[in-house]
Amino acid sequence: MATLDKTGPVPEAEPHDGVRRRDFINLAAVSFAGAGAVAVLYPLINQMNPSADVLALASIDVDVSRIEEGQAVKTEWRKQPVFIRHLTAQEIQAANAVDVSSLRDPQTLAERTSEGRPQWLITMGVCTHLGCVPLGAAEGENKGEFGGYFCPCHGSHYDTAARIRKGPAPLNLQVPEYAFTSDTAVRIG
Repeated sequence: MATLDKTGPVPEAEPHDGVRRRDFINLAAVSFAGAGAVAVLYPLINQMNPSADVLALASIDVDVSRIEEGQAVKTEWRKQPVFIRHLTAQEIQAANAVDVSSLRDPQTLAERTSEGRPQWLITMGVCTHLGCVPLGAAEGENKGEFGGYFCPCHGSHYDTAARIRKGPAPLNLQVPEYAFTSDTAVRIG
């Protein structure tokens, strides 16, 4: 029934079943804008993922069975050099004899090697001063005053545990994440 007001009868509003046309257009416009935003943002976000060559180098496996006692080798991980040194009993003894409190970056050999394998020292081959590659991994290279590594760029000397002992480098050579997968293989990364 219609009600009366001063201008005349006012028709009653008819009940609507479902969505009105305006609601449908709003919903469609929002959905279209959302799909467009996803289409624009996906390539921008996806380009931040690491490239395939970086993912391939996320970890490397190294066979250490051929590294003789007293020998060091240089390999590459994430496009940076890594030194793997098979320490002799004398080198382990010399590293453990150092008063750790006298070091610029105090760390024991045990803190720098894997538990139960003190003879294997694995470090990044990058000087912590300005990023040069120290000598001492290859046969006949200058190992510095402390028998470890020597950085020819600015004269940093590292001991057999790759700890900074002399020169401008502020920190020891970095130890990457690694784990022995067997007695003769190590996974770096």
